[in-house]
Amino acid sequence: MPAFKNILFDLGDVLIDIDFQKVKAAFENLGITEFDKQFSQLTASSLFENLETGKISETDFYKEIQQQSKIPLAETDIKNAWNAILLDFRAESMKRLQELKQTHRLFLLSNTNAIHLTEVNNILHRQLGINNLDVFFEKAYYSHVVGLRKPYRQVFDYVLKDAGIVASETMFIDDTPPNIETAGQLGFSTHLLQKGERIETMTF
Repeated sequence: MPAFKNILFDLGDVLIDIDFQKVKAAFENLGITEFDKQFSQLTASSLFENLETGKISETDFYKEIQQQSKIPLAETDIKNAWNAILLDFRAESMKRLQELKQTHRLFLLSNTNAIHLTEVNNILHRQLGINNLDVFFEKAYYSHVVGLRKPYRQVFDYVLKDAGIVASETMFIDDTPPNIETAGQLGFSTHLLQKGERIETMTF
C-alpha cells in the first residue's frame, strides 16, 4: 500500500524550472525597474494577484503595465518579458509522474495565469511532444481558473472538496515555505522541495 493515496503537486520549480531573476532582468531591459517588489517567489502586488486569480484579463494586465511604467511598450514585449520566468520541464520528473499515476491519484495546484499557462503548454509540446499539462493529473487546479491562490487556505479547501480527497491522505509538494505552512496546518503531509531536489528521488 502506498503511504499516501493522493499527491498534490506545485508546478514552478517542482515540475518546470523557473527563474525569478530572468523575469526581473527582462522587465528591467524594458525600462521597468524594481520589478521584484511587485512580483517574486514570496510576494505579489495587487496587479499580479488579480492576474493570478483571473480578476483581470491578459489585455488588462498589459494595459496596466503600460500605464504604470509610462513607457510605450508593445504587448508582445510585455508578454515575452513575463514569460522569461519559464525555463524547461524536468523530463525525468514528468516521467515519474506517469509512473505515479498508476498507483496514486495525482493533482496539480499552481499559482499561474493565462499567459503563463499558454506558454507552459507550448514548452511542454516543444520539449516532450505533449500538448497539455493536464494529461498528467486527474485534475489540475490553476489559480486564475478557480479564482483562488496559495498560500491562502481557501484554495486548499476548494481542492479538497472538489477532488473529494482528505488532507490526511494527501502529500503536498511545493517549493515555497508559506504554501507548505498553510497545507500543514490543514492536515496535509508536506514536502518542501529544496533547490536541486527532484521528485523522482522521493519515495511515496
